[in-house]
Amino acid sequence: MSTTLAEKPARVKTRRSSAHDPFPEMRKEAGWRKRDRAWGYVFIGPQVIGMVLFVLIPFAASLVLAFAEWDGLTDLTWVGFKNFTDQLADPLLHKSIINTLLLALITVPIGLGLAVVIAVALEKLKTRTLYLILFFAPVVTSTVAVAMIWQQMFRSDGIFSATIAKIFGITPPDWLGDPKLALIAVAIVSIWSSLGLNVIIFLAGLQNISPSIIEAARIDGAGWWSLFTKIRLPLLSPIIFFSTIVAFISSMQTFDTVFILTQNAGPDNATRTIVYHIYDLGFGRFQFGPSSAAAVILLVMTLVITAIQFGAQKKFVHYEDDAA
Repeated sequence: MSTTLAEKPARVKTRRSSAHDPFPEMRKEAGWRKRDRAWGYVFIGPQVIGMVLFVLIPFAASLVLAFAEWDGLTDLTWVGFKNFTDQLADPLLHKSIINTLLLALITVPIGLGLAVVIAVALEKLKTRTLYLILFFAPVVTSTVAVAMIWQQMFRSDGIFSATIAKIFGITPPDWLGDPKLALIAVAIVSIWSSLGLNVIIFLAGLQNISPSIIEAARIDGAGWWSLFTKIRLPLLSPIIFFSTIVAFISSMQTFDTVFILTQNAGPDNATRTIVYHIYDLGFGRFQFGPSSAAAVILLVMTLVITAIQFGAQKKFVHYEDDAA
């Protein structure tokens, strides 16, 4: 009798557990998902905090300061759109915009064109890893160090100037002292610094083109040149479009190369870019209102140019599905 009574609670407990937990595997999976979601928040947390602290808050502060006068010490005074009208009439801003656009128009097409040529040349090369390391070295090198090295190479007795003079039989040009050459010198350094990254991106794009499309074109009698211009280059156009957007935005933000290489915007402001203009107003003259207004103007210019590029991409960007 005593044995029967002792067994009853155990049977009742088993039935209750089965009734309240009919899907134990689903509940376990839901627990894993909850833990994965929590770890996801932990991993993206530093990025979100960094974006809020170093991007969103400075952007909001710059937007507010664009409508005020403030030197960092006295009280802030609201001036409405005065900073914008003053900046739009400032000859220095005009020169900065022209220099920035010229720099972008030189560096983006030449830099991307060279990268495509080098990527095609390295595609079938067995020892391309060594060349990729050499091309990529400037990308991971500090921009300040790169500018200081090129500053020495651009001297009249530097290796770059001496080589140019020897090839063309001329007197070594004064790259950094001549207003006509200073911006070209900045463009050369910018192209050299970003070349390795673009080569790797284009090389990956070329290797991802479906071999079946290439083989079909060869069967149809396509030669190397027609294969490159009519098949491979069009299929590489999405990556070219992406690289163009990135390179153009990067070129619009050129600052450190100008600051180090040409000693504060070069002779006669020949290398004065918009970002250097913003820095000069803000931290050189402590005019944070006009500096912020110039920053907003740069933002609007960048958005407009990017929107134009996105609008134009429908005419020259082709995808592999189109070719199939």
